[in-house]
Amino acid sequence: MKKLLLVALPIVLLMPVLTKAQSDFDGTWKIDLNKAIMPDKPEVFLLQRGNYQCKTCVPVINVKADGEDHSVPGNPSYDAISVKILGDQGFERIEKQKGKTVATSRMTVSPDGATATVEFTDSSNTDPVTYKETVTRQGKAKRPGGAPAISGSWRISKIESISDNGLLLTFKVDGDSLNMNTPAGQSYSAKLDGTDAPYKGNSGINGVSVMRLGKGTVEETDKRDGKAVRVTRLMVDPGDTKTMELIVTDSLRGTTTVFVTHKQ
Repeated sequence: MKKLLLVALPIVLLMPVLTKAQSDFDGTWKIDLNKAIMPDKPEVFLLQRGNYQCKTCVPVINVKADGEDHSVPGNPSYDAISVKILGDQGFERIEKQKGKTVATSRMTVSPDGATATVEFTDSSNTDPVTYKETVTRQGKAKRPGGAPAISGSWRISKIESISDNGLLLTFKVDGDSLNMNTPAGQSYSAKLDGTDAPYKGNSGINGVSVMRLGKGTVEETDKRDGKAVRVTRLMVDPGDTKTMELIVTDSLRGTTTVFVTHKQ
């Protein structure tokens, strides 16, 4: 459910940047899930009268929940979605691109309707990423008449687990350029002067620029067809050069997520 509950949470896409003088940044870093600060803005879903809606998705999704593939235009990561209702307390969603499954998610609501568990697999790259999270219903645990329990507004309260290939990221400065890669297959090589460069391995991002803002602080702007879709500010702790904070702003959804990483 990457696009539903954790779109603002693209953990495998968070890439650090640095300058030539900051050699302490070279190496592999791992995100500390226990220190993550998730967005306040909830995701809103509705299952009613046989239709599934994700009202906060970009673009908005509205398809029949009949387990069949339905065309979904406007999203670079997938072109079709199938939604299958799993009783009153859950559902399964499968995303496809050109007939190939690129993501599978399952949401199961607790008996009291106050929380839910989301399990997700992103198989769009050569090394699939898996994660599990707990989400909490916002507002009263009420839903439209006849709507299954997943309907409502949900906010991520805890990331239970993520496979290491979604937590690890490696970078190295080579001259005036930064080379970045992750186990999940994403990479780029960009000059540290704000010049646009190709971004590989992510269907939703095809360009990137990196700019130094000061000692120990840099900003990465991820782009789609020249338009900024996410900005990540990376700040190395001056008192502990093995710790780096990432402040990630999703330009499309208007959300902010904060992660802390540790050098391995």
